[in-house]
Amino acid sequence: MSRATSEATRADQLTPGARRILAVASELFYRRGIHAVGVDTIAAESGVTKRTLYDRFGSKDGLLVAYLETRDQRWRDLIAERLDAARGDAARRVLVPFEVLPEWLGDSDRGCSFINAFAELPEPEHPGRQVIVAEKKWLRDFFHHELTAAGATDPDRLAVQLLSLHEGAIVSFAIAGEADAAAAALAAARALLADARS
Repeated sequence: MSRATSEATRADQLTPGARRILAVASELFYRRGIHAVGVDTIAAESGVTKRTLYDRFGSKDGLLVAYLETRDQRWRDLIAERLDAARGDAARRVLVPFEVLPEWLGDSDRGCSFINAFAELPEPEHPGRQVIVAEKKWLRDFFHHELTAAGATDPDRLAVQLLSLHEGAIVSFAIAGEADAAAAALAAARALLADARS
């Protein structure tokens, strides 16, 4: 599966000043929205000049892409860590994105940063939108791969069902205030998986 992360904006390869800019921008983009936050605000709140921001990220869009890629990498790293613990248990591996969801949502009171950003980026060719689409497709492909390994019948259909259930839990938690959305989604995913393997 391809990654959108550019070598120039990987958080672990940034200067301390660039990491500070990215941290501040990430918080502002998530809390206030992409269009509501300008580079003047990001520069002022991170204590750097706009020139430094442009030198490190090229543009606001470049900074936005770095923000989304960093969130995506954190999500994938969390899943990879839990997959190691589920080694040898094919059914549990399928469910890892649901098992980590309560922990992830505890840090995401405004919902999914990708869904929020998608609503602000209507242009299909926008580089940020491409990161968002790649992240959701990655999760669908993850489900498909793990379902196939677990011996599920019709992994194509079930992967889409699990993706829809997973994303619906995030929206239900953030927008409808359903505190048990992640637990309900995990229970439903287990039932779907059991039916697919029977």
